[in-house]
Amino acid sequence: SVAEARLGGSFANRARGEQVAAGWPAWLSAVAGEAIDGWTPRRADSFEKIDKIGQGTYSNVYKARDTVSGKIVALKKVRFDNLEPESVRFMAREILILRRLDHPSVIKIDGLVTSRMSCSLYLVFEYMEHDLAGLVASPDIKFTEPQVKCYMNQLLSGLEHCHDRGVLHRDIKGSNLLLDNNGMLKIADFGLASFFDPSRKQPMTSRVVTLWYRPPELLLGATDYGVGVDLWSAGCILAELLAGRPIMPGRTEVEQLHKIFKLCGSPTEEYWKKSKLPHATIFKPQQPYKRRITDTFKDFPQSALRLIETLLAIDPADRLTASSALRSDLNAIQNYVCMLTIAKCSCCTTPSVP
Repeated sequence: SVAEARLGGSFANRARGEQVAAGWPAWLSAVAGEAIDGWTPRRADSFEKIDKIGQGTYSNVYKARDTVSGKIVALKKVRFDNLEPESVRFMAREILILRRLDHPSVIKIDGLVTSRMSCSLYLVFEYMEHDLAGLVASPDIKFTEPQVKCYMNQLLSGLEHCHDRGVLHRDIKGSNLLLDNNGMLKIADFGLASFFDPSRKQPMTSRVVTLWYRPPELLLGATDYGVGVDLWSAGCILAELLAGRPIMPGRTEVEQLHKIFKLCGSPTEEYWKKSKLPHATIFKPQQPYKRRITDTFKDFPQSALRLIETLLAIDPADRLTASSALRSDLNAIQNYVCMLTIAKCSCCTTPSVP
């Protein structure tokens, strides 16, 4: 009714007024009220920048010291295009998602830095020394089998938590998997993440996941997808950790699909028929490709090969969930003991970079 709408509007206006009074800028409160609900902004002078450690399309990341606690943190400065409501809403979704998640293998947001008159926003995160892509690229580092098991256990455990909370990450790759010097791994950068409900069909964009880690259904234009997109990326990461390099580094979407079909085989006729994917007619190969994962990675441990086989299934319905992958041979051997003592465990300590 009109009266209810007015009442709802007055509550929203009052909440916005309270947030502005608490020190939040009006432009943020107007668009991202739910994301900042219950929080008080931190002041910029309560952090001392030490070093710039990363740069993205929409943000810069700094290593900084919290001058109150002395703790080292990571500050992610978000840039907005003229405070466009759409870009603020996009960032608000990331904050909402981060606040919903609470797991040792998922990066934790510790607050926001801004002020009433400010046009900028910093997200405060716990600080991690490394990312997996940097370690894989280092010629002096070769991961041991126990390390690979331990990292995969943490990645899958973090993904299980995300999926259980109704969150798809949609950009799992080495540079978004952060590590500290004790071998603790955390999934980071939820900028492309989305809430999802497996019981309800909801169209989502297929233009997500960095190309080398993007599953075939997204390359074929799928807009109805689920946890399988993150599990495909996890399979790419597992093979990359054991191979010491990315396994399918395509330069274009066409080349990426070709690399996938060459390694994982092309989809069955049944899959082409049931999936009705938008780009199927363009990309369907004239001759079927055979699956070559076992031949290509014959030197990998058998338990890892079996897990890669099921994570890199062409049909997402055939992929393991994070929960079932955690119960696989690869993870069952040692990790549950290892995870309890990870800070002291030599098998999991992050290799030092020269």
